[in-house]
Amino acid sequence: MKKFMLVTILALFAAVGAQAQKYALVDMEYILRNIPAYERANEQLDQQSRRWQAEIDQLVQQAQDLYKKYQSESMFLSDEQRAQREKEILDLEKRASDLKRQYFGPDGELYKKRESLMAPIQDEIYNAVKEISESKGYSMVIDRASAGSIIFASPKIDISNEVLSKLGYSN
Repeated sequence: MKKFMLVTILALFAAVGAQAQKYALVDMEYILRNIPAYERANEQLDQQSRRWQAEIDQLVQQAQDLYKKYQSESMFLSDEQRAQREKEILDLEKRASDLKRQYFGPDGELYKKRESLMAPIQDEIYNAVKEISESKGYSMVIDRASAGSIIFASPKIDISNEVLSKLGYSN
């Protein structure tokens, strides 16, 4: 009998504890799509990326042109001239490769620029979500866009529009 009472009391506390937790969802993709600063930042990044890629493509094209010219003239060149042309081609290819790494590598310029443009927006969203969750008593806020295991969630617990309103954007 004592075991039964103890198990019942523990089950009651567990049920009350589970009931006390509140959850909410946000859709970060939806929120970001509705923030003009995010769209402007993405456009800036795309433009810069295209400029850098054009610079790299120009070097690659120069190397290819030099190589074609080298192939057609190689029979008429001395060993010294061939070595010099090969070095020029390899130098251009290396410069293109180095620029690609500098601009688009893991710690490249594009990554740094993305960080500098996106971090303030993400911080602002995080702070808005945090304020809403603290004021409404949510234990957890889950990003619906990145949580692939959510099969269904009630739209009632989606606070994306509330986050947008808190940030000063209405949809």
